[in-house]
Amino acid sequence: MAKARSRTAARKVKDKWKAKSWYNIVAPPAFDNATIADTLSDNPDKLINRVTGVSLQDLTNDFRKSHIILNFQVNKVEDNTAHTQFVGHNLTSDYLRRMIRRRRSKIEGIYDISTKDGAKIRVKPFATTEKRIQNSQKRVVRESMKKTISDHASKSTMSEFIKIIIDGKMGSDIYKNCKKLYPVKRIEINKTEVISQPTIIMQDKKPKKKEESADKEEKPEKKTEKKSKKKKEEKEDTKEKTEEKDIKETKEIKDTKKEKESDKKEEKKPPAKKKTAKKTTTKKTSTKKKTSAKKKTTTKKTTKKKTSK
Repeated sequence: MAKARSRTAARKVKDKWKAKSWYNIVAPPAFDNATIADTLSDNPDKLINRVTGVSLQDLTNDFRKSHIILNFQVNKVEDNTAHTQFVGHNLTSDYLRRMIRRRRSKIEGIYDISTKDGAKIRVKPFATTEKRIQNSQKRVVRESMKKTISDHASKSTMSEFIKIIIDGKMGSDIYKNCKKLYPVKRIEINKTEVISQPTIIMQDKKPKKKEESADKEEKPEKKTEKKSKKKKEEKEDTKEKTEEKDIKETKEIKDTKKEKESDKKEEKKPPAKKKTAKKTTTKKTSTKKKTSAKKKTTTKKTTKKKTSK
């Protein structure tokens, strides 16, 4: 009897993989709703609160940002697409190990900050120096780091603040402010954690561009007229330029001809130089004759003196 029951139970067991279906995990609109990954589930409710990690290289196709890992959490499921929200980011361990070496000090900080739209984020920056520094110097660097981060957070929404961190603008601004106090070598945002999502719904700066594009589409006729006018003006300008070039070329040709004629005249002048050479030779011969006459007079005087004696 026991064997018969076990057989019937084995028959009733179903394959769990057949009951499951595929779901596409999509990034939030701040990252252009790009597909992050695919996952399996037999019930869409089980997908909620799942966390997936993706490198920024997969989203932007930029190899230089492969060390940044973004974390997204599923918060809503529609049909076969799972929508996510940003939870935090971190840097890979090998990237951090390359920056930290012996006989150098590492300055870390942990700051809880609230953005313009009411989101609370925990930011963990760190800085490295070329030499070991004192604790008092570390304290000053931490204060400047906190000030710059809080200033950026108060002026921007959560999505804008995250983009500033990922693009590296935050680290460069902190570096500029800290360099005045102590020559820091490198500053990076090691990790961010979203404590609470934004409570105030605020529009980003992107929709303005869309509105401007819609206005441009409403007035295509004016654009075509302007383009035709511009083309006519460009054609006129090109004609004027070609005429100016022709005039310049003719002038250059005339100048070259004049230069050649002047060169030919100069080449014909050398016979005058020969005359000067002859004159110089005559002068030399006259000087030689004078010197010989002087010698003769001197010899005559000497002979007269001897005879008188």
